[in-house]
Amino acid sequence: MAALEAAIDLWLTIDIALVRSKSLVLADLLIDQVRRQSEGFGLELASPEDPATRGSQVSFRHPNAYGIVRALAEVGVVGDHRPPDIARFGLTPLYTRYVDMWDAAEKLSEVLRQRTYLAPRFAVKSGVP
Repeated sequence: MAALEAAIDLWLTIDIALVRSKSLVLADLLIDQVRRQSEGFGLELASPEDPATRGSQVSFRHPNAYGIVRALAEVGVVGDHRPPDIARFGLTPLYTRYVDMWDAAEKLSEVLRQRTYLAPRFAVKSGVP
């Protein structure tokens, strides 16, 4: 119960407009960097282009999205897979840093460039996508 009270106290002090603003900047930064660093690897933005219609997540479409998400988890980038072909990345503006978007895009580019997502261990479906 103490943790819940602490969380509520925190949210009472936060300007939600600032949180949303940071969320938009984080998403735009991730999209921009992924496009710059991963062009030609078959990724397609699945999230709306218009920031006003996006939530605090960014999704990309790729035929091997499951393996990509698993390979990224191995290098410290947390995302989730949504069948059949979506790799989704949630952005938590309260503690996600701008540099985290750069790092995630760079690691995604490496996974795509090196094709590590094709390793057999990343094809095995786990209980949690």
